Amino acid sequence: MNDFFSFFRVLSSICLLCLVVACQDNSTDKTARPGVSASGVAIFKKNCVTCHGADGKLGLNGAKDLTQSMLTVEERIPIITKGKNLMTPFEKMLTPEEIQAVAQYTTTLRTQQ
Repeated sequence: MNDFFSFFRVLSSICLLCLVVACQDNSTDKTARPGVSASGVAIFKKNCVTCHGADGKLGLNGAKDLTQSMLTVEERIPIITKGKNLMTPFEKMLTPEEIQAVAQYTTTLRTQQ
């Protein structure tokens, strides 16, 4: 029985350590790109990576590959605002400024051709 409690204590410590690491502040974000607001990066990470992926290529639930998109910032804004197909409309979750920031950031994911 004592072995069980030792194992449980070690397992609990590992879980606590993982939680601390997962919740740490990454304010020196290396994914920010010149000319793109940090909020655009943060909002993308919070709301978009599940389907688009961190690099924009994931394509889950029919999400478009953002590295191949040739849409302008102005063309992306209505899609982010109103959604498209299975994509969530963000007009009630994000401000117009936040939507603009995300649209701007997603253009930086475009593959150089």
